[in-house]
Amino acid sequence: MLEPESNTPIADEVDWSDSLTAYDKAHFTTYMRLLDASADGASEEEMANLVLGIDPAREPERARKALPSHLDRANWMMTTGYKKLFAG
Repeated sequence: MLEPESNTPIADEVDWSDSLTAYDKAHFTTYMRLLDASADGASEEEMANLVLGIDPAREPERARKALPSHLDRANWMMTTGYKKLFAG
């Protein structure tokens, strides 16, 4: 199993904010990997396991909560958050 690239642990759910958070900055690569995997047609189980490092067989509830939360935040980063990231 591949581990997430950040040293910051993967949260069960991403706390929502209309601003960039320290978690967003720490997990930017994770967000991009999720978007790429989703675009390539990866299953939810594959994304949870390979990108988030959550084994859906052992932690099914955590995987079901974490994946959509992180995908939602990744999409927010691509539509809105990136502007804040590069604005300084």
